[in-house]
Amino acid sequence: MFEEKFFAHRKVNIDKLSKYGFTKKSDGYQYSTAIMNRQLELSVFVAADGSVSTKVIDVSTGEEYLLYKVTSSVGAYVGEVRAECEGVLTDISEKCFDPDIFHCEQTLAVIEYVREKYGDELEFLWEKFPDNAIWRRKDNQKWYGLLITVSKRKLGLDSDEIVEAMDLRLQPQQMAEIIDNEKYFPGWHMNKKNWYTVILDGLIPTDEICRRIDESYGLAKR
Repeated sequence: MFEEKFFAHRKVNIDKLSKYGFTKKSDGYQYSTAIMNRQLELSVFVAADGSVSTKVIDVSTGEEYLLYKVTSSVGAYVGEVRAECEGVLTDISEKCFDPDIFHCEQTLAVIEYVREKYGDELEFLWEKFPDNAIWRRKDNQKWYGLLITVSKRKLGLDSDEIVEAMDLRLQPQQMAEIIDNEKYFPGWHMNKKNWYTVILDGLIPTDEICRRIDESYGLAKR
């Protein structure tokens, strides 16, 4: 479907829809805007389940224009229509939908903990790695946590299972005390002198992980 690629791994934020200009309908929300120098009108529909569909109407005839959804259709005009529709959908995706990457219960718990205690939201910085995100301090912009998805094998375990994990800071002199390669691992994709990794699978109690987050937050002040 034409619209799917713009909203993969994202979930709708109803409050943001309203602020953007969507109006509530019986079966969801709708936003309409003129495109192609007002020759066409693009309507974007967000259903109650968060799915997105579009419709383009020729203003002069009232007829629906469909070719922009047909990947095999080529030509200057259809290309311009498709590009304008894609621009609108990209903007709506970024401004009205939130990333929906992490689903493990413990991951969601620590995300909420950071949100409530520090008021920080995850930042997704890498287009090539959409399932990795960071937290950073507001005062100095230093990172104090990373949420990642990674194969257990890359952490040294005998499994190809993909898990949700977190990188946190620690004093270098404490690293040898904590790394056991069972619950605490050398920092994945980070400086192993200052970062370690934990898997968010419940093996470590959530309150212990929250204390570790606080410790990492404090170390990021330097």
